[in-house]
Amino acid sequence: MQDFDNSQARETYVSQQGAEMRGAPRFTLMLRSAKLIADGTEYLCIIRDVSETGVKLKLFHPLPRAALLMVETGNGERHAMNAVWEAKGEAGFRFVQPINVDSFVSESGLYPKRPLRLRVHHPATVRIGSDTYSATILDISRQGARIAVGTRLAIRQTFRLEAREMPLVEGTVCWRREPEYGVVFNQIMSMEELAQRAERMDRHDSAAVAAE
Repeated sequence: MQDFDNSQARETYVSQQGAEMRGAPRFTLMLRSAKLIADGTEYLCIIRDVSETGVKLKLFHPLPRAALLMVETGNGERHAMNAVWEAKGEAGFRFVQPINVDSFVSESGLYPKRPLRLRVHHPATVRIGSDTYSATILDISRQGARIAVGTRLAIRQTFRLEAREMPLVEGTVCWRREPEYGVVFNQIMSMEELAQRAERMDRHDSAAVAAE
């Protein structure tokens, strides 16, 4: 029944927007990563195609239930949108305001394009030799993370980072603004792995807060 409802919603969307889409060309954007933001929580997604009025995303998780969603591109720009349909790991959205497609595709804007990071708040442990220190993962990407830790780390210092939703990984400090540090991992995660780990981090922390 759910598949039928999703299919029917999609067909209705396509039917209603047919004339408009012919006047608003769509651009295929295979494997363009972005962030879907719902109620302050960030999820990894892939932009499939876009027009002035809407966008189709590949999801790694069920579509979050929120009245208003946003998509954030690699340059940090956000666009508010409403969900229209969801089916087979993809979803279609209508922008609240028409966008500039050329700017969206090129990711040009006030801010330079940067590696996509997902904001989290997840307890971790930093291991340096036989010493261990409590830390918090503040955001995470395929290549690294931003952490807060209660001990001073040196630039280019190597250590091991361990957390409930991450395997033990080796990292190297690339920048420092105490108590926060930028870390580069020695191994790159896949996009799907990043999406799933980040989602579980947020879920666990939300459950812990609710239980207190």
